[in-house]
Amino acid sequence: MPARMSIGDFSRATHLSVRTLRRYHEAGLLEPDTVDAQTGYRYYDPGQIPTAQVIHRLRDLDVPLPEVRRILAADDLEVRAGLIAGHLRRLEAELERTRTVVSSLRRLLAPEPAPLEVAMRSVPVMVVAAVEAEVAHDEVLGWYAGAMAELDAVLGPRAPGEGPPGGVYDHELFTAERGRVLVHRPVPPPRTLGRVRPVELPSVELATATHVGDHDDIDVTYGELGAWVAANSWSVAGPVRESYLVGPRDTEDPAAWRTEIGWPVFPVVAS
Repeated sequence: MPARMSIGDFSRATHLSVRTLRRYHEAGLLEPDTVDAQTGYRYYDPGQIPTAQVIHRLRDLDVPLPEVRRILAADDLEVRAGLIAGHLRRLEAELERTRTVVSSLRRLLAPEPAPLEVAMRSVPVMVVAAVEAEVAHDEVLGWYAGAMAELDAVLGPRAPGEGPPGGVYDHELFTAERGRVLVHRPVPPPRTLGRVRPVELPSVELATATHVGDHDDIDVTYGELGAWVAANSWSVAGPVRESYLVGPRDTEDPAAWRTEIGWPVFPVVAS
């Protein structure tokens, strides 16, 4: 008769509680080798110990139950490794996002936050090479990457002395979660090609501030700039502009990124 272990002995061997083993059984992750038909007692094969320990490690990593099943069902070790690696990459991305949120909260909750440096700047009329579309707010980053790639494909590498690329964002993008977005390089295109076309941007007075780092907490800088505009009796006169002074196309280090935010403004006339 093959060796078998009671659920209590198996619990001690695996450091998994009886309750956890029953939950694994009910979830179809680890079924006992046999179940006594009269008593309902569960018995395990000693060979199931490594499987139980693998499940325990995967659950410690918050691997969802359906993915645990996929990993256990994969006979190919490379397939198993790929599934686990994919989940680890997602965990690392989530950890990085958590760090960013914590950093933003510290900045927001600081008792004496560093004052935002705001400058006024006059921007003349200029013709740019642009890609424009109506975009949902949560799709802006992906759309931006595709639009900039298309601009680069049509215009080629940036020439010496060429200014930074930029974006123009309508109010509806923020207020209604969907609106017109235009990204551009400050050079006239040789011709309209694909989505790339010449656009004339009007002259404007901008209240500007520079956001440092990636865009996960750019809303904090937007908020500080908006408060400055209100406190100084200015009113917003058009869509927000951004200039990408240093970005992913320049360096892979997010800490080095610099984004100038520009609010088109005019003075509020007291009645």
